[in-house]
Amino acid sequence: MNVLLIDIGNTRIKWASFDGQRLARQHAAVHSGWSGEDFARRVIGSARSLDRILVASVAGSLVDRSLALAAGRARVAAPEFVASQRRAGGVTVGYVEPWRLGVDRFVATIGAHQLSKGRAVCVVGVGTAMTIDLVGADGRHQGGAIIPSPSLMVDTLLSNTNGIRRRAQGGSGGGTSLFGRSTRAAIVQGSRYAAAALIDRAVGEARALVPGRAPLVMLTGGGAPAIQPLVQSTCVSVPDLVLKGLAVLCEEPKHPARAR
Repeated sequence: MNVLLIDIGNTRIKWASFDGQRLARQHAAVHSGWSGEDFARRVIGSARSLDRILVASVAGSLVDRSLALAAGRARVAAPEFVASQRRAGGVTVGYVEPWRLGVDRFVATIGAHQLSKGRAVCVVGVGTAMTIDLVGADGRHQGGAIIPSPSLMVDTLLSNTNGIRRRAQGGSGGGTSLFGRSTRAAIVQGSRYAAAALIDRAVGEARALVPGRAPLVMLTGGGAPAIQPLVQSTCVSVPDLVLKGLAVLCEEPKHPARAR
Protein backbone atom coordinates (compact mmCIF):
# COMPACT_ATOMS: atom_id res chain seq x y z
CA MET A 1 0.00 0.00 0.00
CA ASN A 2 1.23 3.47 -0.87
CA VAL A 3 -1.01 6.28 0.32
CA LEU A 4 -0.38 10.02 0.10
CA LEU A 5 -1.71 11.77 3.21
CA ILE A 6 -2.42 15.50 2.93
CA ASP A 7 -3.34 18.06 5.60
CA ILE A 8 -4.46 21.39 4.09
CA GLY A 9 -4.91 24.27 6.52
CA ASN A 10 -5.91 27.86 5.87
CA THR A 11 -2.30 28.83 5.22
CA ARG A 12 -0.07 25.77 5.09
CA ILE A 13 -0.18 22.33 3.51
CA LYS A 14 1.55 19.27 4.99
CA TRP A 15 1.94 15.91 3.34
CA ALA A 16 3.66 12.54 3.76
CA SER A 17 3.57 9.05 2.27
CA PHE A 18 2.26 6.09 4.25
CA ASP A 19 3.02 2.45 3.38
CA GLY A 20 0.61 0.87 5.83
CA GLN A 21 3.24 0.56 8.55
CA ARG A 22 5.33 3.70 8.62
CA LEU A 23 4.61 7.36 8.02
CA ALA A 24 7.39 8.95 5.95
CA ARG A 25 8.95 12.32 6.69
CA GLN A 26 6.51 15.22 6.65
CA HIS A 27 6.79 17.98 4.04
CA ALA A 28 5.22 21.41 4.49
CA ALA A 29 4.75 24.65 2.56
CA VAL A 30 2.60 27.77 2.36
CA HIS A 31 -0.01 27.06 -0.35
CA SER A 32 -1.36 30.57 -0.92
CA GLY A 33 -1.66 31.24 -4.64
CA TRP A 34 -0.93 27.68 -5.70
CA SER A 35 -2.41 26.41 -8.94
CA GLY A 36 -3.23 22.84 -9.89
CA GLU A 37 0.23 22.62 -11.43
CA ASP A 38 1.83 23.55 -8.10
CA PHE A 39 -0.08 20.79 -6.31
CA ALA A 40 0.86 18.32 -9.04
CA ARG A 41 4.55 19.19 -9.03
CA ARG A 42 5.19 19.77 -5.34
CA VAL A 43 2.81 17.38 -3.59
CA ILE A 44 1.56 14.64 -5.91
CA GLY A 45 4.85 14.53 -7.80
CA SER A 46 6.67 13.70 -4.57
CA ALA A 47 5.02 10.27 -4.40
CA ARG A 48 5.18 7.26 -6.71
CA SER A 49 2.66 4.51 -7.62
CA LEU A 50 -0.12 5.92 -5.49
CA ASP A 51 -2.94 3.64 -4.38
CA ARG A 52 -4.89 6.35 -2.54
CA ILE A 53 -4.80 10.03 -1.65
CA LEU A 54 -6.44 10.82 1.70
CA VAL A 55 -7.01 14.48 2.55
CA ALA A 56 -8.08 16.55 5.56
CA SER A 57 -8.78 20.05 4.26
CA VAL A 58 -10.21 23.22 5.79
CA ALA A 59 -8.92 25.46 2.98
CA GLY A 60 -12.16 25.67 1.01
CA SER A 61 -13.56 24.37 -2.25
CA LEU A 62 -11.24 26.30 -4.61
CA VAL A 63 -8.10 24.79 -3.07
CA ASP A 64 -9.71 21.35 -2.90
CA ARG A 65 -10.67 21.51 -6.58
CA SER A 66 -7.13 22.52 -7.51
CA LEU A 67 -5.80 19.44 -5.75
CA ALA A 68 -8.38 17.19 -7.41
CA LEU A 69 -7.52 18.68 -10.80
CA ALA A 70 -3.82 18.05 -10.17
CA ALA A 71 -4.52 14.41 -9.34
CA GLY A 72 -6.56 14.01 -12.50
CA ARG A 73 -3.81 15.44 -14.66
CA ALA A 74 -1.25 13.18 -13.00
CA ARG A 75 -3.55 10.18 -13.62
CA VAL A 76 -3.41 9.00 -10.03
CA ALA A 77 -6.18 8.06 -7.62
CA ALA A 78 -8.77 10.76 -7.00
CA PRO A 79 -8.33 12.47 -3.61
CA GLU A 80 -10.66 11.28 -0.84
CA PHE A 81 -11.61 14.27 1.31
CA VAL A 82 -12.35 13.11 4.85
CA ALA A 83 -15.56 14.34 6.50
CA SER A 84 -16.21 14.55 10.24
CA GLN A 85 -18.58 11.86 11.48
CA ARG A 86 -19.88 10.43 14.74
CA ARG A 87 -17.44 7.50 15.04
CA ALA A 88 -14.12 6.74 13.37
CA GLY A 89 -10.60 5.71 14.32
CA GLY A 90 -11.59 4.76 17.85
CA VAL A 91 -13.06 8.22 18.60
CA THR A 92 -16.71 9.06 19.24
CA VAL A 93 -17.40 12.74 18.52
CA GLY A 94 -19.25 14.57 21.29
CA TYR A 95 -20.65 17.40 19.18
CA VAL A 96 -24.46 17.40 18.92
CA GLU A 97 -23.98 17.63 15.15
CA PRO A 98 -20.66 15.91 14.33
CA TRP A 99 -20.29 17.54 10.90
CA ARG A 100 -19.80 20.89 12.64
CA LEU A 101 -16.49 19.72 14.14
CA GLY A 102 -13.70 20.93 11.85
CA VAL A 103 -12.18 18.02 9.96
CA ASP A 104 -8.68 19.00 11.07
CA ARG A 105 -9.78 18.75 14.71
CA PHE A 106 -11.63 15.50 13.99
CA VAL A 107 -8.60 13.83 12.45
CA ALA A 108 -6.20 15.25 15.06
CA THR A 109 -8.27 13.73 17.87
CA ILE A 110 -8.00 10.34 16.16
CA GLY A 111 -4.22 10.63 15.90
CA ALA A 112 -3.95 11.83 19.50
CA HIS A 113 -6.15 9.04 20.85
CA GLN A 114 -3.94 6.44 19.21
CA LEU A 115 -0.71 8.03 20.44
CA SER A 116 -1.94 8.59 24.01
CA LYS A 117 -2.28 4.80 24.50
CA GLY A 118 -5.27 4.70 26.82
CA ARG A 119 -4.76 8.06 28.53
CA ALA A 120 -7.12 11.02 28.26
CA VAL A 121 -5.70 13.79 26.09
CA CYS A 122 -6.27 17.50 25.47
CA VAL A 123 -5.59 18.02 21.78
CA VAL A 124 -4.41 21.58 21.12
CA GLY A 125 -4.08 22.92 17.58
CA VAL A 126 -2.38 26.29 17.20
CA GLY A 127 -2.94 27.79 13.77
CA THR A 128 -4.97 30.88 12.86
CA ALA A 129 -7.26 29.84 15.69
CA MET A 130 -6.32 27.83 18.74
CA THR A 131 -8.52 24.83 19.44
CA ILE A 132 -8.65 22.54 22.46
CA ASP A 133 -10.45 19.20 22.31
CA LEU A 134 -10.79 16.73 25.18
CA VAL A 135 -10.78 13.01 24.39
CA GLY A 136 -11.18 10.49 27.20
CA ALA A 137 -9.15 7.31 27.51
CA ASP A 138 -12.16 5.48 26.06
CA GLY A 139 -12.07 7.62 22.90
CA ARG A 140 -15.11 9.72 23.78
CA HIS A 141 -14.72 13.30 22.59
CA GLN A 142 -16.07 15.57 25.32
CA GLY A 143 -16.20 18.76 23.25
CA GLY A 144 -13.81 21.63 22.74
CA ALA A 145 -12.95 25.31 22.91
CA ILE A 146 -11.90 27.76 20.19
CA ILE A 147 -10.07 31.04 20.76
CA PRO A 148 -7.89 33.32 18.61
CA SER A 149 -4.34 32.03 18.39
CA PRO A 150 -1.57 34.21 19.88
CA SER A 151 -0.69 35.53 16.42
CA LEU A 152 -4.32 36.46 15.76
CA MET A 153 -4.55 38.14 19.18
CA VAL A 154 -1.55 40.26 18.27
CA ASP A 155 -2.92 41.12 14.81
CA THR A 156 -6.31 42.06 16.26
CA LEU A 157 -4.79 44.43 18.81
CA LEU A 158 -2.57 46.06 16.22
CA SER A 159 -5.49 46.45 13.80
CA ASN A 160 -8.09 47.79 16.22
CA THR A 161 -6.25 50.00 18.70
CA ASN A 162 -4.61 53.21 17.57
CA GLY A 163 -2.50 53.90 20.67
CA ILE A 164 -1.20 50.37 21.04
CA ARG A 165 -0.46 50.07 17.33
CA ARG A 166 1.54 53.31 17.34
CA ARG A 167 3.52 52.40 20.44
CA ALA A 168 4.18 48.87 19.19
CA GLN A 169 6.09 50.05 16.12
CA GLY A 170 9.73 49.17 16.75
CA GLY A 171 11.00 48.54 20.25
CA SER A 172 10.38 44.79 20.07
CA GLY A 173 12.93 43.83 22.73
CA GLY A 174 12.36 43.07 26.40
CA GLY A 175 10.19 39.98 25.95
CA THR A 176 11.61 37.24 28.18
CA SER A 177 8.73 36.95 30.70
CA LEU A 178 5.07 37.81 31.04
CA PHE A 179 5.99 41.38 31.88
CA GLY A 180 7.34 42.78 28.63
CA ARG A 181 9.50 45.91 28.66
CA SER A 182 8.17 47.31 25.38
CA THR A 183 4.65 47.58 24.02
CA ARG A 184 5.34 45.05 21.29
CA ALA A 185 6.83 42.58 23.78
CA ALA A 186 3.89 43.10 26.14
CA ILE A 187 1.45 42.18 23.35
CA VAL A 188 3.38 39.14 22.18
CA GLN A 189 4.09 37.80 25.65
CA GLY A 190 0.57 38.52 26.85
CA SER A 191 -0.92 36.51 23.98
CA ARG A 192 1.43 33.56 24.51
CA TYR A 193 0.85 33.42 28.25
CA ALA A 194 -2.93 33.76 27.77
CA ALA A 195 -2.94 30.75 25.45
CA ALA A 196 -0.78 28.66 27.79
CA ALA A 197 -2.93 29.59 30.79
CA LEU A 198 -6.08 28.47 28.99
CA ILE A 199 -4.49 25.11 28.20
CA ASP A 200 -3.64 24.57 31.87
CA ARG A 201 -7.15 25.65 32.84
CA ALA A 202 -8.56 23.15 30.32
CA VAL A 203 -6.59 20.34 31.95
CA GLY A 204 -8.00 21.35 35.33
CA GLU A 205 -11.56 21.42 33.99
CA ALA A 206 -11.03 18.05 32.32
CA ARG A 207 -10.25 16.35 35.65
CA ALA A 208 -13.97 16.51 36.48
CA LEU A 209 -14.96 14.97 33.13
CA VAL A 210 -12.55 12.07 32.67
CA PRO A 211 -11.45 9.57 35.34
CA GLY A 212 -7.89 8.60 36.12
CA ARG A 213 -4.74 10.59 35.46
CA ALA A 214 -4.75 14.19 34.34
CA PRO A 215 -5.03 14.42 30.55
CA LEU A 216 -1.87 14.63 28.50
CA VAL A 217 -1.61 17.83 26.45
CA MET A 218 -0.77 17.14 22.81
CA LEU A 219 0.22 20.24 20.84
CA THR A 220 0.26 20.60 17.07
CA GLY A 221 0.26 23.42 14.52
CA GLY A 222 2.69 26.13 13.48
CA GLY A 223 2.21 28.21 16.63
CA ALA A 224 2.80 25.34 19.06
CA PRO A 225 6.56 25.88 19.65
CA ALA A 226 5.93 29.39 21.02
CA ILE A 227 3.45 28.11 23.59
CA GLN A 228 4.87 24.77 24.71
CA PRO A 229 7.57 26.17 27.07
CA LEU A 230 4.86 28.08 28.98
CA VAL A 231 2.46 25.17 29.53
CA GLN A 232 2.76 23.80 33.07
CA SER A 233 0.78 20.59 32.42
CA THR A 234 2.42 17.46 31.01
CA CYS A 235 2.79 18.32 27.35
CA VAL A 236 4.20 16.87 24.13
CA SER A 237 4.45 18.33 20.62
CA VAL A 238 3.38 16.30 17.57
CA PRO A 239 3.82 18.46 14.43
CA ASP A 240 2.32 15.82 12.10
CA LEU A 241 -0.66 14.90 14.30
CA VAL A 242 -3.29 15.29 11.54
CA LEU A 243 -1.22 13.10 9.22
CA LYS A 244 -0.98 10.48 11.97
CA GLY A 245 -4.76 10.58 12.28
CA LEU A 246 -5.14 10.12 8.54
CA ALA A 247 -2.84 7.10 8.76
CA VAL A 248 -5.22 5.55 11.30
CA LEU A 249 -8.16 6.17 8.96
CA CYS A 250 -6.32 4.36 6.16
CA GLU A 251 -6.97 1.14 8.03
CA GLU A 252 -10.74 1.64 7.95
CA PRO A 253 -13.28 1.42 5.10
CA LYS A 254 -13.48 4.46 2.84
CA HIS A 255 -15.12 7.41 4.51
CA PRO A 256 -17.97 9.52 3.14
CA ALA A 257 -16.69 12.35 0.99
CA ARG A 258 -17.14 15.87 2.29
CA ALA A 259 -19.27 18.07 0.04
CA ARG A 260 -17.08 20.07 -2.31
